[in-house]
Amino acid sequence: MKTLLVSFLSLLTLGCQSKNKELEKIEPINMNLENGKEIAIFAGGCFWCTEAVFLELDGVETVKPGYIGGKTTNPTYEDICSGTTGHAEAIKIIFDPSKISYGELLEVFFATHDPTTINRQGADVGSQYRSEVFCINDEQEKTAKEYIDLLNAENTFGKKVVTKVSYATTFYVAEDYHQNYYNQNKDKSYCAYVITPKIDKVRKEFKDKLKN
Repeated sequence: MKTLLVSFLSLLTLGCQSKNKELEKIEPINMNLENGKEIAIFAGGCFWCTEAVFLELDGVETVKPGYIGGKTTNPTYEDICSGTTGHAEAIKIIFDPSKISYGELLEVFFATHDPTTINRQGADVGSQYRSEVFCINDEQEKTAKEYIDLLNAENTFGKKVVTKVSYATTFYVAEDYHQNYYNQNKDKSYCAYVITPKIDKVRKEFKDKLKN
């Protein structure tokens, strides 16, 4: 994955900027962050897992589990679990691009879930567990699509990547008990058997990206 990222980053034009696409679709996302911070939104299965993974990374300032991409206003966890709202379990990341780039976040994202299964991550089955990148501007869309194209060209996973790339709509922060779930529930069986191996992988493969 690291070699792949180097190849990918070499394809991008440094310092390029783009105008927001269809701004009305992303108005609920706060674009006016202070001190040059940026937002990334990923869905890659259970948000307990993805939150725990990205909290490990230097340059990631906050990670909020929540719901995005559906039709119901102010959905609850119970609504999401019904599979009828259209939302995905996702995380909203605020990061410092001077410490970690959007491309590097994508590298970790694809390395820590299975992007070749539709509406499923392991034993978690349903559209709420789909793999999807929610972009907030043209540059993120371009970067995500080029990264997926490269993964498929290199046949990185032995199967086609099915991760969707969409524009972000309203992101609803999940209930309080979902926040920082792994770090508060490491003794739970799901955390021990599903999340801890992902954390171990990040700490082994991305040592240069970890918080001190």
